[in-house]
Amino acid sequence: MPDNNEPTKYEYLSENPNVKVMPIMLSLIIGAFFAILNETLLNIALSTLMEEFSISVTTVQWMATGFMLVMGIVIPVSALLLQWFTTRQLFLGTMTVFTVGTIICSIAPTFSVLLVGRLIQAVGTGLLIPIIFNVFLLIFPPHRRGKVMGIVGLVIMFAPAIGPTLSGIIVQHLGWRYLFITVIPFAVFSIAFAYKYLINVSEVTKPKIDVLSIIFSTIGFGSIVYGFSSAGQTEAGFLNPNAYVPIIIGFTGIVFFSIRQLKLEEPVMDLRVFRFPMYTHAVIMFIIIIMAMFASEIILPMYMQGPLALTAATAGLVLLPGSILNGLMSPVMGGLFDKFGPKVMMIPATFVLSVTMFMMSRLDMTSPLWMVILGYILLMLSVSAIMMPAETNGLNQLPKHLYPHGTAVITTLQPVAGAIGVSVFISIMSAKQKSFLKDATTPNDPATISEALVAGVELVYFIAFGVSIFAFIMSLFVYRAVAPDTNSAMQEEE
Repeated sequence: MPDNNEPTKYEYLSENPNVKVMPIMLSLIIGAFFAILNETLLNIALSTLMEEFSISVTTVQWMATGFMLVMGIVIPVSALLLQWFTTRQLFLGTMTVFTVGTIICSIAPTFSVLLVGRLIQAVGTGLLIPIIFNVFLLIFPPHRRGKVMGIVGLVIMFAPAIGPTLSGIIVQHLGWRYLFITVIPFAVFSIAFAYKYLINVSEVTKPKIDVLSIIFSTIGFGSIVYGFSSAGQTEAGFLNPNAYVPIIIGFTGIVFFSIRQLKLEEPVMDLRVFRFPMYTHAVIMFIIIIMAMFASEIILPMYMQGPLALTAATAGLVLLPGSILNGLMSPVMGGLFDKFGPKVMMIPATFVLSVTMFMMSRLDMTSPLWMVILGYILLMLSVSAIMMPAETNGLNQLPKHLYPHGTAVITTLQPVAGAIGVSVFISIMSAKQKSFLKDATTPNDPATISEALVAGVELVYFIAFGVSIFAFIMSLFVYRAVAPDTNSAMQEEE
């Protein structure tokens, strides 16, 4: 099917009765679901891969670290790619790259080949979300975007939620290779479906490619993700040269990258998006939520498998209801956002988040399991009521020509904020554990070690409580945003 680049009298494609937008949405969502599912599908199989290839924990961890590293490198250039290629070209190319990576993983004879396939997968996965955000912004008017973005939120949250559970079943009954073999037919179907139904909705402007910006971006964001990921994997934490050296290099690269973007007439990532207050507000809220969510997904399983003495499988099941509810509620929260605006949702949600973080900071050796389940459910429900409404509201304030840059900035920050959140909170928890054990009379006693872990968990959540209070205060200043080039009847403030 040829690309549809002809201009239309309709401002948004969904307003054109001659265009069927549902097949376009399905084309994008099907591909995104299985690409994002693949992110967490492998986590539970890492021990199996260590035995299969006779490798260490540090080596196998590159399956996760390398994946995040590549995403941190490719996402910043997504804004440039969105202006150089049509929607069809970019989506079909991205899904093809992802499928090739998946096939390589499924037949990998050695760990090195498996890792190469995994990194190729990351290229495709990293570019998919910016493509989807940008397309939906172009298709739907601001007053309909909340529910649509909520559907994207369902995909982003539901796919990773069922990943570990699905992975456990597949690995146990079929073997780790079927984690990739199972995904291949769905990826191929997504390509075929998109080839038939997906049309171009974006404008190809082909801006000048600034090689120096791409180099700064690659060094900056890649080093940041690698450095913070390394800090969370060793006892030395940020004192490990493998952590602090890349972090310093990364921040330096980002500074040079930012300075250069502000000087260029056609920047790779236009940082002028931060001139729009509700977009900046959304980015800050997004970082807070991502850090809290990623940290909880790491720290709560450690707490449950340590002091509460649960198995890994049980710990995973405890977190499943919250993750599934988060995904299912995202479209509902999006619909409420369309109807009531961001303030009505974000003020109660950030209040619930603050109460939840305080409740989690009171966890101890005898806390009942229902308290953990309830806490995680409340956390994930508040996330669904904050993250997508904040993102949608922020992106709504941008003029159309900044859509690719706005989506690129937010999606770039996801792996960066995730890596920073996990490593910072893990480091805080580890420091508290060491301090507790140093002052203990029986530091080698298993009960004392569990008490030290609990003390670390309590401190982490108390700090998260303070951060969530800041988010609550920020929510008091949010208003429904309208782009300067939008002829919407919505008022600037509620």
